Amino acid sequence: MASALHNLSSYDATAVPDAMGMRFGIVVADWNDKYTYAMAEAAVQTLIHHGADESDIVIKHVPGSFELIYGATWMVDNAEVDAVIAIGCVIRGDTPHFDYICQGTTQGLADLNTRGEVPVVYGLLTCNTPQQAEERCGGRLGNKGTECAVTAIKMVAYKED
Repeated sequence: MASALHNLSSYDATAVPDAMGMRFGIVVADWNDKYTYAMAEAAVQTLIHHGADESDIVIKHVPGSFELIYGATWMVDNAEVDAVIAIGCVIRGDTPHFDYICQGTTQGLADLNTRGEVPVVYGLLTCNTPQQAEERCGGRLGNKGTECAVTAIKMVAYKED
């Protein structure tokens, strides 16, 4: 659903399973940290709000969005987590670099998800402007980090059903 039609932080809290005992990995890209750190903080707060213990949330940083692939793979293979949230932000510039990073990161995270070991939640903002990023990391459209955390909880519960 287009985020222009949906607030990313709006959800039915009663429909979210209890996250107590679940362990989460969050991989955060440091590039565009104004946006990624805000999303990561929202994700952490949402996980805790739904019962996750702060000690069950592992946060690792990578330099940029493309490195989310390696970071998420490392989390799946080594961090003993029930789900991984990959958080990044790419803002279109003057060259095709934007397209390559967005496409490569998306494909890498999708490939990792198909392994089926641990759900990997896609938290990559792909924005045309800084304003679009601001709107999606705590602005008028909510926070993608909140949406990612809720998705991670639901996917862990899905896996356990």
